[in-house]
Amino acid sequence: MKSAIYILLAAVLLAGASATAQERKRRMTPVDNPATTTQAVNETSADTARINAKRREASVSYVDDRGKTIYVDTVTGIEWTDSAAISRVPKMEFPLFHALSVGINLWDPVMRAFGQDYGLADAWVELSLHNRYKPIVEVGLGSASHRSPTGKFFYRSPMSVFFRIGANYNFLFNSNPDYQLFAGARYGFAPFSYSVDDVVVDSPYWDESVKFNIPSQNATAGWFELILGLRVKLWGPISAGWTFKYHQILHQSHGRYGDPWYIPGYGSRKGAITGSFSIVYTLPLSHLNKPKAPAVIDNKTEVKQSGQ
Repeated sequence: MKSAIYILLAAVLLAGASATAQERKRRMTPVDNPATTTQAVNETSADTARINAKRREASVSYVDDRGKTIYVDTVTGIEWTDSAAISRVPKMEFPLFHALSVGINLWDPVMRAFGQDYGLADAWVELSLHNRYKPIVEVGLGSASHRSPTGKFFYRSPMSVFFRIGANYNFLFNSNPDYQLFAGARYGFAPFSYSVDDVVVDSPYWDESVKFNIPSQNATAGWFELILGLRVKLWGPISAGWTFKYHQILHQSHGRYGDPWYIPGYGSRKGAITGSFSIVYTLPLSHLNKPKAPAVIDNKTEVKQSGQ
């Protein structure tokens, strides 16, 4: 009886071992069918990176004016770009030193011709970096000769110099530089003098008036400006620009007889919004940029553009 039981257990163990071996064999042995025979081809037919890597082995390359790598097939001479290596559009389409612009603000001269009794003229120089960042310096002259509408004082400010420094940001930096939409900020400063003549002070109690003059006063003032502007090409290197400004006084000296009515470069104290209109001459600066070094293959072979 015991012998029969031992024989039965041995048979069960052998059957289990055989089944496990067959299962392993089924898992380990690959199954060949039409899909598996073409699997490698299907994987590489749409793998652009792998295809281009093999194509680069049979090509030489150079870098064009915009910094893009161009490959040249050494057998066919066909030029091609590696689309798999292009991750995004280049940030800067224009070189670092792009242009230098000189402008003359015609706003004050024109407004003075129409009766404005303050302002004179100013000019500015702007450096274009990548057609995107534009530091700017402005210098001008201002004066005022203003009689109040009531006739109770006559304000004079002789010709004085003023300065502004700041920068613009061109929102269309990767577009045609002949057309610009920009915003900017400025800090302005002016040292000047002023006097007030024929000041009339009425005394209702005594029913009489007192007339006197305020002698020349020296003053300084500083202010900030926020700018929104547009520039368009007229012809050749000549363009026209319009700007709208919001400005506020940051600091000023306070005279014994009160604050000045006019500040050169800022204007009168009566409004926070003003504008300007400029004629601009632009000089390209591309020649100041360092030329790109030719591409090198294996650090030994200098590659030149085909046909050169």
